[in-house]
Amino acid sequence: MNSTAGATPVLTVETESIDDIRPLVPLVDPQHPLVFIRRGQGIAGIGEALRLEFRGASRMTDAAAAWKRIAAAARVTDPLSLPGTGLVAFGAFAFADNSTETSVLIVPSVVIGRRDGVSWITRVNCDDELPAARPFGVPPTVKFDFGELDRPGYVRAVEKALVHLRSGELSKVVLARSMVGQLPAESDLRVLLGSLASGYPDTWTFAVDGLIGSSPETLVTANQGSVTARVLAGSAPRGLDALTDEDAASALATSTKDLDEHQFALRSVLKSLARHSENVTASEQPFTLKLPNLWHLASDVEGDLTDGSSSLDLIASLHPTAAVAGTPTDRALALIDELEPFDRRRYAGPVGWVGADGDGEWAIALRSAQVDADGRISAFAGAGIVADSVPDKELAETRMKFRPIVDALA
Repeated sequence: MNSTAGATPVLTVETESIDDIRPLVPLVDPQHPLVFIRRGQGIAGIGEALRLEFRGASRMTDAAAAWKRIAAAARVTDPLSLPGTGLVAFGAFAFADNSTETSVLIVPSVVIGRRDGVSWITRVNCDDELPAARPFGVPPTVKFDFGELDRPGYVRAVEKALVHLRSGELSKVVLARSMVGQLPAESDLRVLLGSLASGYPDTWTFAVDGLIGSSPETLVTANQGSVTARVLAGSAPRGLDALTDEDAASALATSTKDLDEHQFALRSVLKSLARHSENVTASEQPFTLKLPNLWHLASDVEGDLTDGSSSLDLIASLHPTAAVAGTPTDRALALIDELEPFDRRRYAGPVGWVGADGDGEWAIALRSAQVDADGRISAFAGAGIVADSVPDKELAETRMKFRPIVDALA
C-alpha cells in the first residue's frame, strides 16, 4: 500500500515472541532488504504493508504528523512492549530540502526482531509465517569510478572552502564527494549487509529502500521518555601496530583542530535537543572511539524528553547537525550547494525506525551507498573542513571513510 494523502489506512498489527533466531540478515529479501541492527540486535523487515513518501523542507515534520495519524488508527496487539515490537516503520530521509530523492517511511508486512535475549515476529495485515533463512546468492561486486568530483576536484573544493573559513564567514563546513558503479544483475545485497555487520559490529548496519551502510553515529534514540545521542566529529586513521595505534588515538585526543571540530558538532546537538529536554547533558570530555579503520572523537548526550516529542520530531530538530553540514548551518548549507556538484540524496540524512508510540532509533546515514532500481550504486564520504584544515589530509580522510562500502564490494 502506497499512501501519501487521503484517508488514513487502518493497520492490524500483531506481535508474538518466538524462539531465538540468528542472524537476521539471511531472512530478508535479497534485492530489497530492510534492516537496522547493531551487535546482532535490532529489526529486519520483509515486504511492504504501507509506504509513505515525503519531499521538501517539511519532509520530517510531515512524516511525524502522518505517522501520528497512522499509529492512532492502528489496531496493535503487542504483549512484549519492547523497543522495535508492535507497529514500526523503517525510515530514510534525504539530506537536503531541495533534493530530488524521496524520503520514506516503510511499514513491512513482517518484522523479525531480537533484543536483550528476546526474539519476536510482528505481522501487519497478514498471517505470514516466520520466513526461512535463504542461502546467499550472487555476491555484489562493484568497480567504483569517481563521481562529479575526482580527487583533484575535491582538493580544489576544500581550498575554496578555506577562503570562506579563514575570512570568518563560518567556522566549519562538511564537504563530500561521491563514487559511482554498477551492481551485477541479481546481486544479493544481503552479502553486502553481512559483510558490513560482521566487519563493523559496533555500528548501525542498515538497509532502507536501497540505502545501505554501517554508520558509527547515532543521531538520536528516544525510549520511554529519555533521549540519547552520540556525537562523532574529528577522526584519524588507525595505526599500523599497537604502538602507532595508541599514538594515533593520543594525537587525535589532543588535536586542537579536531577538538574544535568536535565542539561545533556537540554544541549543535545540545542546542537542538534543549528545545525538547530541560536537562540534556553531555560527557565532560570527548572520548576516542575505535573502529576497524578509524579513530573518532565521540561524546554521549542524554536527557529526559519534557515536551512529548516523538523520535521523528527530534530528527526534524536535529538535522542537519554540524557533524554533517557545518556551522552556522545556513551558511554551511549554502557553501555545500556551491561547492558540491551533486545531490547528496539520503547520504548524511536520518535513517532508522519509529514505533507506534513515537520512540525509535535513528542513525546518520554515513559509510553508505544508495542502490537504484537499475543497479546503479552511488557511495558518498565527507570530511569536516575548518580554518586550519589541510586539503590533502581531508581528501585522505574521505578515502578512509569510503573503505567500509568499497572494501565490502571489492
